[in-house]
Amino acid sequence: MTKTVAIVGAGIVGVSTAVWLQREGHRVVLIDQRGPGEGTSHGNGGVLASASVVPVPVPGLWKMAPRMLFDPRQPLFLKWGYLPRLMPWLLRYMRHATTEGVASRARAIAPIIGDSLNDHLALAEGTGAERFVVPSDYLYVYPTRRQFEVDAAYWQVRRKAGWDWDVLEDEDFTAYDPCFGQDLRCAVRLGGHGRISDPGAYVKALAAHVERQGGQILKAEVSDVVRDGLRVIGLRVGGETLTCDAVVLAAGAWSAKLAAKLGAKVPLESERGYHLELWEPSVMPKAPVMVASGKFVATPMDGRLRLAGIVEFGGLEAEPSRAPFALLEDNIRRAIPGITWKEKVEWMGHRPSMADSLPVIGAFPDAPGAYAGFGHDHVGLTGGPKTGRLLAQVISGRMPNIDLAPYSPGRFQ
Repeated sequence: MTKTVAIVGAGIVGVSTAVWLQREGHRVVLIDQRGPGEGTSHGNGGVLASASVVPVPVPGLWKMAPRMLFDPRQPLFLKWGYLPRLMPWLLRYMRHATTEGVASRARAIAPIIGDSLNDHLALAEGTGAERFVVPSDYLYVYPTRRQFEVDAAYWQVRRKAGWDWDVLEDEDFTAYDPCFGQDLRCAVRLGGHGRISDPGAYVKALAAHVERQGGQILKAEVSDVVRDGLRVIGLRVGGETLTCDAVVLAAGAWSAKLAAKLGAKVPLESERGYHLELWEPSVMPKAPVMVASGKFVATPMDGRLRLAGIVEFGGLEAEPSRAPFALLEDNIRRAIPGITWKEKVEWMGHRPSMADSLPVIGAFPDAPGAYAGFGHDHVGLTGGPKTGRLLAQVISGRMPNIDLAPYSPGRFQ
């Protein structure tokens, strides 16, 4: 049966859901305050990071985090006035910083992100957005092999998730990519990955395809849900009622308020992320690189090199901080000595992070007709297409080929 589905949020998850719903024969309405591809889906690192199954909270983080906050060279920042509001979420978040917490998250997230390149190729096929999906390696770069071996436990987690790699040292690394300085002498090369050459333009191209296929795009604020008994039958959009057969909540870090109206009190927080774009750089890496010592990614894009990373806690309202931009610039100068560029562009946005580092995907248990697709922390671009396809299957009454229980909106009740 053809349904009319209203999707709140036009980032990669919302737009992917719309594309797959249309392929299932449904009508879609995409609703976003800023329009498609203008939020986190514009500013992400651009890497299809399928092997990124290890979460941010790892064993020992309790001890490391205080030192990191007071070290200006570490990629962790805090708006101190926000700490009282953050603390309840933070305590839940840090409870997962255990060996079993890492393993559990890796097992659960792998089905969502583990085949991201093919998921994006399938999503983009026939949409006009294919040109933005670029197969590539993904490198983790260390000063020496010894530093790589310090992370051995986390590399074993990736191996259990199905990944293998090559280790390139000294001359072999230089032969692969000569742009890096002598302080970085060991690279772990993962094949089967990819990058998006312009994430914002990519999401806009997918949304334009949705519109060409008869979808409606509204630039407006959603303030409430409309019910008939328990069943959700519409949304309040810009002061008007939009009726529909189903609703998908895919508003990223802004999803908690509407989720509460749908009966789910989700422990969602913004991890404020920063990027610095270097336009017309004198040197361009061969493939996306995670520089492990600085915990930042350098991704080749159309006409520029994007540096992304940094975790800052400070909520949704505070202005960007200056220190993260300075740290990213300092980091790339250390990694690629002598690099120059024509101009730089700064950006700050909000990663939607759940206390258990797992996204929320599936039907709201207390609101028939409502579905969730948010909370992907650092892997939203990576997992967006698979999330959208799963939601389209569920809304169409078909059984997905993976168990959605780990991602259930009701798991916190």
